[in-house]
Amino acid sequence: MKAHWDNRWLGNLFAAGAMLLGGMTSVYAETVVIGQSAPLSGTLASTGKEMALGVRIAIDAANAAGGVNGNKLKHVVKDDGYQTAETLRLTRELIRQDKAVALIGYAGTGNISELLKQGVLADGSIALVAPYTGGEPLRNPFNPWIFHIRAGYSDEAEAMVQQFVVSGLTKIGVFYQNDPFGQAGLAGVERALEKHKLKIVSKGSYEKNSEDVSSAVKQIAQGSPQAVIMIGIVRPAAAFLKAYRAESPGTQIFSISVVNARELYQLAGPEAARGVGITQVMPSPFSTLLRVAKDYQEALKRFAPNTEPSYTSFEEYIGARVLIEAIRATSGTPTPTTVLKSLANTNLDLGGFKVRFGPDNRIGSRFTDTTLIGRDGAHVH
Repeated sequence: MKAHWDNRWLGNLFAAGAMLLGGMTSVYAETVVIGQSAPLSGTLASTGKEMALGVRIAIDAANAAGGVNGNKLKHVVKDDGYQTAETLRLTRELIRQDKAVALIGYAGTGNISELLKQGVLADGSIALVAPYTGGEPLRNPFNPWIFHIRAGYSDEAEAMVQQFVVSGLTKIGVFYQNDPFGQAGLAGVERALEKHKLKIVSKGSYEKNSEDVSSAVKQIAQGSPQAVIMIGIVRPAAAFLKAYRAESPGTQIFSISVVNARELYQLAGPEAARGVGITQVMPSPFSTLLRVAKDYQEALKRFAPNTEPSYTSFEEYIGARVLIEAIRATSGTPTPTTVLKSLANTNLDLGGFKVRFGPDNRIGSRFTDTTLIGRDGAHVH
């Protein structure tokens, strides 16, 4: 009799354990889609992959902790190749077919501007969080759809110009991408210089999705600038840096935050890249003090082992954290409308980085910092 009871008790225990384990790994109330269109191929591929990685590890960490309000998050990422037409097409697909409740981590001022012009975000009543751009046209005039967690190019330009002027460098040139992204950065530099009663001494541009910088090098060198500000993506920036250093080795060169220091170092070479300044719109992802940086490092180690921290993936990790908390604050099944409303009331301290939005405010942070590229492409403060 006793043996019969023990066997039945053990069988029930194993059955309950199996049900419990099954619930922990596969039972969710709903699947909530977060959509991303990113340049996973083309001239911005390395950056796009870092952006997608940052979003993914934040979502993986949330799901590993049980999801959000009993819902599983699903990251649907599509490759737009940095092509505006593809960004439009894939965004409509994410909204209509994939039923995304929000969008995150897009690249390209021109690409995103076209989403606004064609009413894609408005028609979907959907938020775009943490675009990887500081372009002023996406911030002014105000639109309710785009939630920025980074400072603008104007903020970065002011930080660079202030540092140059304090150092006695007043003859400044600009290298920029000839599209809304580069033009927005160029305008930011012009406004920053005007505050010091200065003007750009020379400028040169390259075309989007090209690495032909030869004309830009010649045009900028004609003005003999003491410093040059680069407003471009990493591959053409590296090509310019390498060519311009050969032409004018003593010029101080700074880049805005959208380039990866290690990649710039690898592409341009140690001699050209060492000492280049980069403005940053995030705190250091390498920090051992900030809780948000430690959370990011732990997520990277767990869900993307053998992957190096970077400012790019850290930025989109933070953006995903902000979005996840906004989804958590909704009631019932999340929808694009409820998530949009929740984002508009966000006031977060993620542990060393604060983000605050409001009914008439979509710029969650204006944090800026400056680093220099040191040995092996490492950041030096």
